[in-house]
Amino acid sequence: MTPALETVGLQKRFGGLIATNDVSFRLERGARHALIGPNGAGKTTFINLLTGVLAPTAGRIRLEGEDVTGLRPEARVRRGLARTFQINQLFRDLTPLESIGLAVSERLGGGWDWWRIAGSKGAIVDETAAIADRFRLTDVLDARTGTLPYGKQRLLEIALAFACRPRVLLLDEPAAGVPEAERHELLAAIAALPREVSVLLIEHDMDLVFSFADRISVMVDGALFTEGTVDEVANDPRVRAVYLGEGTDA
Repeated sequence: MTPALETVGLQKRFGGLIATNDVSFRLERGARHALIGPNGAGKTTFINLLTGVLAPTAGRIRLEGEDVTGLRPEARVRRGLARTFQINQLFRDLTPLESIGLAVSERLGGGWDWWRIAGSKGAIVDETAAIADRFRLTDVLDARTGTLPYGKQRLLEIALAFACRPRVLLLDEPAAGVPEAERHELLAAIAALPREVSVLLIEHDMDLVFSFADRISVMVDGALFTEGTVDEVANDPRVRAVYLGEGTDA
């Protein structure tokens, strides 16, 4: 079966620095796949290549079999590839209602005219409400985004990506900075993502990784170090050595 997302020999050079080194990767359809690795391993560079923020030096990127290597980020979104960011990219002065409504309307070609369009198209209102409910935002719909607890802001960012109706969703450290008291809602929302959306999770929180992922890839120094099931990666002494800092017997 054609994978949801695939890279072949992907490389990114910054001068003499090789940030992504000959990465060939497959995200299967419906996957719950995690990408882990130490700081500086090249994970975010890899995600920026997948989404078109960076252009590769070499290699190809295929989305559901289509070569998207030369497409701009917005074109990849229209083809079903969406992402979140390590640092929130939100409109702090808008409410969640306005932000989600805008995202839905933009997908439908309405853009900033969404209030007028929503008035004549109940489907936009209905979808906005459904997304807000899915991501546990109903209780803060009319609050200014900048005033929301950080966990709610992270939920809103995932909701906005989901509003694009992605077939592939890239979550870049969604739990980063979320206080322990707010984590339950976030983890529950991620766990409840529909199975028809293939998910690649980039995360340092190993509790989230092990509870969410079916498969894990480990990146070190810009290259894929190993890949396997959760149990295989968790019990690999080489992974513990390079990622968890544990020593190995000679």
